[in-house]
Amino acid sequence: MKKYRSARRLAASLLAGASVFALAPTAQAAGQAAGQATPQTVAQAAGRAAGPGSVPVPQRASLQQGLDALTGRAGASGAIAEVRDHGRAVWRGTSGVADLATRQPAPVDGEFRAGSLTKTFVATVVLQLSAEHRIDLDEPIERHLPGVVPNGGNITVRQVMNHTAGLFDFLEDPRFAYDSDEQLRQLLAVDRWKTLRAGDLIAIGVSHQPYFAPGRGWHYSNTDYLVLGELVQRVTGNDWRTEVDRRVLRPLGLRHTFLPGTATAVPGPHSHGYLALSDGPADITELNPSMAGAAGELISTTDDLARFDAALLGGRLLAPAQLAEMTTTVAADEQPPTRYGLGLMQLRLSCGDVWGHPGGIHGYVTYLFGDRSGTRQIAVSANPYDPQKGAELTPAVLDLIDLAFCGPKP
Repeated sequence: MKKYRSARRLAASLLAGASVFALAPTAQAAGQAAGQATPQTVAQAAGRAAGPGSVPVPQRASLQQGLDALTGRAGASGAIAEVRDHGRAVWRGTSGVADLATRQPAPVDGEFRAGSLTKTFVATVVLQLSAEHRIDLDEPIERHLPGVVPNGGNITVRQVMNHTAGLFDFLEDPRFAYDSDEQLRQLLAVDRWKTLRAGDLIAIGVSHQPYFAPGRGWHYSNTDYLVLGELVQRVTGNDWRTEVDRRVLRPLGLRHTFLPGTATAVPGPHSHGYLALSDGPADITELNPSMAGAAGELISTTDDLARFDAALLGGRLLAPAQLAEMTTTVAADEQPPTRYGLGLMQLRLSCGDVWGHPGGIHGYVTYLFGDRSGTRQIAVSANPYDPQKGAELTPAVLDLIDLAFCGPKP
């Protein structure tokens, strides 16, 4: 995972979903102490897990305190979260404000830009096409996309999905760096409105030397998922958005989840996203998400995302063979302890592992994780703002995720 030199570069580059992770010392110690139990069984044994009802009052208070840490010590302008258990929302929380000018509270049911959570939706479609024998995970990407990826005859679909292909992440190209006040103003005035084609972004990525030979390493790359979006279109004859909508959004009834293409607005009630400039906050809620495409353009809600995670890990979207492929992982990073499957990340908590993905785009960060059985999920959205506190955001979110699955520490 790329570690950016400044908080501003991190905030501006959160499309690289895995790069939003930074480990809190308490979470690291907890991860090292994790034993054989799962998050669900440990919480149940401790009497802290909710059944198909509401979360016990003491834990609701702890969850709210954990959410408040995002807007307190971590400097986010707003944050919302939901915990689902056995198919029901058992806790929903809001903290901070939706708008720094009006000071209206962050809407608990608000829509937000979910960034790299898009990758899990795209990977689900690719795996469905694999089950239909229209894509072989171990065939070269060149077979379907001739000439798109250099050395494509030696790069498999699986390697593109789990970030072991070595393809350079287009977001690491200097033209996408927003380090200075001047560069951020260029983003606000011009760059956020540009329509960028997937083919052109892929071309930027592959114009750089690969990180390593195919299968010889791991590096998170947004280029990979733009390639997969093109793959879906080539195989089905439909835009990848059409296939995600037809195969995932409509069957699950995710009515507040959108793939906006070039539309710039967040359509429903929402918290605003901001950049911190030298003269104060700048609203970046509206942008053209073609800068993200199949790597990160999704708009959703905590409720829709938690329902998606439950359906995915509960086996409603993929057959057992494909879900097994999705959850077959390679080593990703040690801090926090993570492994990466096919569009799905495995995260070690103090009481076991959970599965999901982080995501980010200008003004928004999102985290979605659930237990392997599809029983319990947490979805979190926050709006990072204060660059002096930004390093605390991910540790605070990890603490909240651990609390949702493992319960309060003794």
